[in-house]
Amino acid sequence: MKTKKDIKEEYKQMKFRMGVFQIKNISNNKIFVDNSVDMTSTWNRHKFELKFGTHRNRELQKDWNEKGEDNFVFEILSELKQDDERKVDYPKELRLLQQMMIEEMNTPEELRY
Repeated sequence: MKTKKDIKEEYKQMKFRMGVFQIKNISNNKIFVDNSVDMTSTWNRHKFELKFGTHRNRELQKDWNEKGEDNFVFEILSELKQDDERKVDYPKELRLLQQMMIEEMNTPEELRY
């Protein structure tokens, strides 16, 4: 039987998909860009908040309520691979990557949440 210590260590060794993603409203092409060290969990949090009307971005929430879930897609913009060889500040790297993606996409302000 595994101890709590064993379980904790296994969790620490798990590799999650990390990167920059967008939630895109396909009816008007507006986007919400975010990053995460665990994209699956963050997507689930965004979906949960939107479904229950508690998302922190009021404009995105309003459109979700009016247009419905079927008018939104979650898309990966860039994925960051974990490097076991060196110490990396992944949250910092992801914020920089997110900013680079936003600049590269050059999306007009009126099409961003």
